Amino acid sequence: MTALPENRVADPPPGAVPLRALPSSLPTDAEVLAGSLAEPEVFATLFDRHAAAVHRYLGRRVGELADDLLSETFLVAFRRRADYRPERLDVRPWLIGIATNLVHGAARAERRRYRALARAAAEPDARPDDDPHDRLDAEALRGPLAAALAGLKAPDRDVLLLVAWGDLSYEEVATVLGVPVGTVRSRLHRARRQTRAVLEAPTLSDLLSEETR
Repeated sequence: MTALPENRVADPPPGAVPLRALPSSLPTDAEVLAGSLAEPEVFATLFDRHAAAVHRYLGRRVGELADDLLSETFLVAFRRRADYRPERLDVRPWLIGIATNLVHGAARAERRRYRALARAAAEPDARPDDDPHDRLDAEALRGPLAAALAGLKAPDRDVLLLVAWGDLSYEEVATVLGVPVGTVRSRLHRARRQTRAVLEAPTLSDLLSEETR
């Protein structure tokens, strides 16, 4: 094999950008993801940055299954990291989109969770989850909101929760789900209308307000 000239560094694989070659300032998510192509271990930085937000989103949707789906979300993201395109979507919405697809495989568990929380509204001493943060989410979901979410069609529920809990814009939701922005708007309008009809708490109504993002 021909030796490299002195002071010359071997070229990284196509599309890979070693993090040591980046400026000394904190790398962006997209730079970390690109750098992980050459240095897979740096992918852990994205877990440190976004695991809490993704877990919170999953916990609200599937409860105790959140831990398993969180691990699977980052495993899928790692395997697909070469396909990520920063010009289409930021990393956090990309991760939440992967998580949403995994939730579809647990759709029955999600509906059962909402129905159980709706029934638990009449049982003030019930503790549906062991983790204190999960308990807070469960308490917020009890009663009419949980019943309303259980009654939504899956595509409408996805859009509603990606906006309300995933904090994604309409454009990001459209990219995540692979549908036109107009479809996102119509699904969101329908989900909000059906959900608002059974909400009682003003703060929850505010959460699902018709404000344009």
